[in-house]
Amino acid sequence: MSENPNSFDLNGTEAPPPSSGPDNRGFILVVSILGGLFLIALAIMAVYVAVVLPKNRAQQSTQAAQINFANTSTVSALTQAATMAVKSPTPVPPTATFTSTATATLKPTSTPVLAIATSTLAPTQEITLDPRTATVSALLTQAAQAQLTGTSLPTSTALPKTGIAEDMRIPSLLGLTVILLAVIFVVRRLRATPSA
Repeated sequence: MSENPNSFDLNGTEAPPPSSGPDNRGFILVVSILGGLFLIALAIMAVYVAVVLPKNRAQQSTQAAQINFANTSTVSALTQAATMAVKSPTPVPPTATFTSTATATLKPTSTPVLAIATSTLAPTQEITLDPRTATVSALLTQAAQAQLTGTSLPTSTALPKTGIAEDMRIPSLLGLTVILLAVIFVVRRLRATPSA
């Protein structure tokens, strides 16, 4: 006989212990499904961290190296253009040319010709500059002004959109968490109410 006096029925015989039968099976099933989903999510995150993330970082570093190379070559070209502009003499605008009636005969030589400036501009015509020269001189002027004033170029203040929270939409993850917690509490409440 049991020492608990409440374990007897009306006839004085001992009542069977309460079983954990069909009422608990649904709860165990729900908990098992949630646990399985949690383990699957952990496995997916582990694969992401082990495989996908290193590939993305390698690709970003390669892209950064290419951008750095392009920037370095641009600066090198601008520096060479500035050096050539400083070393070359300032061009003198051509003046009116006078033609002579006398002709001279020249014998061909093997001396290489570096540059022959011929201009037939009338005294009233204006000289136009090459647009590329104007662009290079404007860039060099901006670079010189930046060095003198010590100002830096503006940088981006936006945060990068990398990571799992931006890819999976963090508000939807939080909403799903709230819904699953509500399901757990509703199931517990239904389980605790006596069945009719």
